[in-house]
Amino acid sequence: MALPEQARVVGLGQACVDFLGRVPVYPREDGKVELLDLHRQCGGPASTALVTLSRLGVPCSFLGSVSDDPFGKEIVEALKHEGVDASFLNILPGYSSQYAFIAVSKESGNRTIFWHRGTVPHLTKDRVDLSPFTQAEILHLDGLMIEASIEAVKQARSRGLTVVLDAGTLREGSVELASMVDVLIASARFADPLVGAGAKPEKALEALSALGPKTVVMTLGQGGSLGWDGDSPLRQEAFPVEAADTTGAGDVYHGAYIYGLLQGWVMKACMRFASAAAAMKCREVGARKGIPRLHEVRAFMKSFPQDSSSPASA
Repeated sequence: MALPEQARVVGLGQACVDFLGRVPVYPREDGKVELLDLHRQCGGPASTALVTLSRLGVPCSFLGSVSDDPFGKEIVEALKHEGVDASFLNILPGYSSQYAFIAVSKESGNRTIFWHRGTVPHLTKDRVDLSPFTQAEILHLDGLMIEASIEAVKQARSRGLTVVLDAGTLREGSVELASMVDVLIASARFADPLVGAGAKPEKALEALSALGPKTVVMTLGQGGSLGWDGDSPLRQEAFPVEAADTTGAGDVYHGAYIYGLLQGWVMKACMRFASAAAAMKCREVGARKGIPRLHEVRAFMKSFPQDSSSPASA
């Protein structure tokens, strides 16, 4: 397992336990449907991105807040099993940790998430200290713990770290946080309050860029991803796979994109690698089971030798 002083990436945010039930069809309200099977594994945006990086060979450390309940213990053990350092994870006794139930469509692999944040208090800004991570190059945030995230960004700036934000849902404080980061990787849903639901992706990308980050990527699910680094929009198509479950695909994309940043790759290469890793994950149920190793991503990409990135029409 990585030691804090070895970590090249520090992540701050969510970790949870997921129960995933596959269903033949999604039921209407007050309806009923039989589960085809039930799976249990850990998830959470920031923590799953770090698990992705660890499987790709990058030492990582995770900051967050869990309790000493069975879910909290499972979260910690899962991180350790994946080689992610959790020695500075805040463990508060007597509360409940985050968990979720996820209904997964057998036909499409799409998922509907019902989640509970637990009763454990968020990580507070006075508990954020990046000084132990002497080799860290990147800070990755998932944006849930706003005050702690903003404090972490301030410390990262003083240490010369690149800051990456996974922006899934626009919450109070999200715009301020997004304006402080270097790389913003956002879902299309995050941009909806800024441009209106149903706006063209290019318009949403422009609005996200106006917030201030140097680089913006918007993930579009089966539509791939759209990027902007101040030059011209770049589109990356999704890699075709038979999807069993899309849970965690965005989190894996973030982790794999960060891997590319650590290699010094240009945006085009980062997006293509991240898209490949995210697609491979979708072949298995759960956020983490299908996360590939580095040699597996390389082999997968070789089977698609054509360049599936292309300039996007503005």
